[in-house]
Amino acid sequence: MQHLIESAGESRRPAADMADLAEVIRTLLAVQAGRDTRVRLGGNLFDVVITSSGPQAHGAAALMDEIQGRCGPVIEDPASGRFHWLVPPGSSTRWQPHTHAVCLGSPHTITLPPLNRTTPPGPYWFRPPASDRLVPTGPLRKALTHTRPEPTPHTTNAAQAGTTT
Repeated sequence: MQHLIESAGESRRPAADMADLAEVIRTLLAVQAGRDTRVRLGGNLFDVVITSSGPQAHGAAALMDEIQGRCGPVIEDPASGRFHWLVPPGSSTRWQPHTHAVCLGSPHTITLPPLNRTTPPGPYWFRPPASDRLVPTGPLRKALTHTRPEPTPHTTNAAQAGTTT
């Protein structure tokens, strides 16, 4: 039997993009089960755009509600005064500098609150995830340019803004 398995060669090896599948599934199940869960950015899940969470950011979310029919997932962290907009994976490599936002991907991580936490205390889902919808970076960029959330996240290092490397 072992000979047959070995003779299967490459077709028997897991696909490279599936190497972390078990970790991703465990992470998402933990979020669903009501636990804060640390997730790696990038890969096949999402990157994150960080802005302040003041009234201007709330205005940007309202604009995104209009654009998307309902804004994609956004986490608000009242302690840091930040919004974490979940954007498509790979966005951080294409994100151009913006005066009111930074975009992070791999190798950073973010802690996701439980799916049922939609109010403080602690980080919560300002806009909970809906199916596979993420926040599109083009319209988000325009909304942030229009609303200009202050203070800018550039004055705070990424670890203080809810992510780590």
